[in-house]
Amino acid sequence: MDLDLIKKLAKPADTKIVLLVLDGLGGAPLEKGGATELEAAETPNLDEIAAQSLCGLHEPVATGITPGSGPAHLGLFGYDPIKYQVGRGVLAALGIDFDLRGDDVAARGNFCTVDDQGLVQDRRAGRISSDKNQELLRLLRDIEVEGAQVFLRVVKEYRFLLVLRGENLSEAVGETDPLEVGYRPREPKALRPEGERTAHLVAKFVEQVRSKLADQHPANMVLLRGFSQRTDWPQFPEVFGLRAAGIASYPMYRGLAKLVGMEVLKAGENMADPFGVLEGAWGDYDFFFVHVKPMDSAGEDGDFDRKVRLIEEVDAFVPRVFKLDPDVVIVTGDHSTPAKLAYHSWHPVPVMLWSRHCRADEVKRFGERACLQGGLGPRMPAVELLPLALANAMRLEKFGA
Repeated sequence: MDLDLIKKLAKPADTKIVLLVLDGLGGAPLEKGGATELEAAETPNLDEIAAQSLCGLHEPVATGITPGSGPAHLGLFGYDPIKYQVGRGVLAALGIDFDLRGDDVAARGNFCTVDDQGLVQDRRAGRISSDKNQELLRLLRDIEVEGAQVFLRVVKEYRFLLVLRGENLSEAVGETDPLEVGYRPREPKALRPEGERTAHLVAKFVEQVRSKLADQHPANMVLLRGFSQRTDWPQFPEVFGLRAAGIASYPMYRGLAKLVGMEVLKAGENMADPFGVLEGAWGDYDFFFVHVKPMDSAGEDGDFDRKVRLIEEVDAFVPRVFKLDPDVVIVTGDHSTPAKLAYHSWHPVPVMLWSRHCRADEVKRFGERACLQGGLGPRMPAVELLPLALANAMRLEKFGA
């Protein structure tokens, strides 16, 4: 996607676009020939919209690539996720309004559970509460590493933010999360020579954490991911010509919205909350990124039935979006999180685009196999969705003579 071209073609219009992201929406059947979570769910409202829409499956990054949440969302925002890369640390910092400086190195941390042999048994420490997180960070607040300041902040539940501040720091440090249970946390390793000093400082930090949390349960160790530093990117409102709002309850997704220049509107914890924020802000913006998280958590927990129930719950709120009289609505997920795998996957993600001007296809139900037959195709690059939304919102000039 050529952002310079889109910026030249973007034009003002009195139209509104909603991007509704149901996190981890895509799934897979538990048994061959069975239904995915979305296919098993009763979704009369999503099905009704699908029958009036262009449908298909999108690939967040590229064929066969399992995406993280960051690149998956950036693709939906119109940014090539291979060109525009950022670690989870920066997103966590922006999401909780930490004053991240240009030379700081940030990482997203998980409290986790390890056994007597130091093997990871639960990468999320039973999804401890944010209050427990704060209690644990108090145990760690006196950690010092020579050569850098250490900042620790609660993000949400088992997640926390680590920031190192000092001279000659680098984001070129590998993650300590093994990504699977039954393995030891990885030692922090430099990915490039300039990361050697920072990797050494991280190792000193982890060594002290291990000692201070030894008697705690279930959170007796930490895993660190997404070492990163701030970057200067083209901003969403200037590129696409949209007054944009990002509505999310989870800090990381607020961080993603803030990173690209959207105004962040915090939502509460309940499923209904993002829709209430959308209604309240309807008159103030042209574009709304609305994020709904719980389906992804159910998928990561391997809970097929809970993911089905949550999809059914969010279906009941979809009519509230259309009562606002939008001009374009995209409904999709950022990536697939099949309960069968209990993790993100490479599977393309169901998507539908409704507008006053779209050519509806023959799809009558919003699900993976139905969307295979849709007009958007079985493997549409996610990065192409936003320009298509702009076109349907009458916000792109003609190209060329």
